[in-house]
Amino acid sequence: MATQPAQSSTAGPKGAGGASGSMVRRILLGSQLRRLREARGITREAAGYSIRASESKISRMELGRVSFKARDVEDLLTLYGVTDDTEREPLLSLARDSSIAGWWHNYSDVLPGWFQTYVGLEGAASRISTYEVQFVHGLLQTDAYAHAVVSAGHRTPLAEDEVARRVALRLERQKLLLGEYAPHLLCVLDEAALRRPFGDRAVMDAQLRHLAEVSEAPNISLYVVPFELGGHAAESGAFTLLRFPESDLNDIVYLEQLTSALYLDKRDEVAQYDQVLRRLVEIGLSPEHTRDHLHRIRQLL
Repeated sequence: MATQPAQSSTAGPKGAGGASGSMVRRILLGSQLRRLREARGITREAAGYSIRASESKISRMELGRVSFKARDVEDLLTLYGVTDDTEREPLLSLARDSSIAGWWHNYSDVLPGWFQTYVGLEGAASRISTYEVQFVHGLLQTDAYAHAVVSAGHRTPLAEDEVARRVALRLERQKLLLGEYAPHLLCVLDEAALRRPFGDRAVMDAQLRHLAEVSEAPNISLYVVPFELGGHAAESGAFTLLRFPESDLNDIVYLEQLTSALYLDKRDEVAQYDQVLRRLVEIGLSPEHTRDHLHRIRQLL
């Protein structure tokens, strides 16, 4: 069966190279393999048997959650009837390139496996849209504020060196907002995130000032939903919607839980979260009024 060269969908500086690109390649390859399998009417169980793996392993491969062995991809392509070298090579190339380790693997000692997937997707996104209610989003936190958030987020106090490692990881993530191919960040903050103190007055003042400053960057749009508006559409809590430059990749909604995370990519589910974000932007303070609001809160600290 013919298939479009998978490499073409990762063209361009954002998607074509780097460790974050390897995460995208895994997802692209997984989706291509799923389409080929379904077109042949082959079950996941049968596909798993052909490569000496389980049905759940095939599911994880098709979701891009695990790395690919070239031999497994070769065997699956043969099973799916893709025997022409000109059709096999783009997919095998994706398999080879998807094994590149991300920079975040250097923080594997403090980074849960389920969050590694998110960091890779975040780094590959062209647009990051998020709503936060508990605290300021990690991409916009100052060093001191991040230190206070990390320290407060565990029942058992963390060793200082572990706190420092977690903060360093957060600050490393923030670098993706800089540079020529930085994604656009649309961040909606509930006023509760601005009022809840993490650290002392100086820490909060510096964090609020930082928000006002970075909100003027061309690739950052910051909105605040003030208390005075009462209830609103985002009653389910915080979430992030990631959009990618690759046409073969669906938008993904990320929902973080206490010990794991959910990734939603069904179009109807993603559309509902997108509508909530649009509604929050409509009712929230504009970026200009958000900056004024931030300075008013600073005066009340």
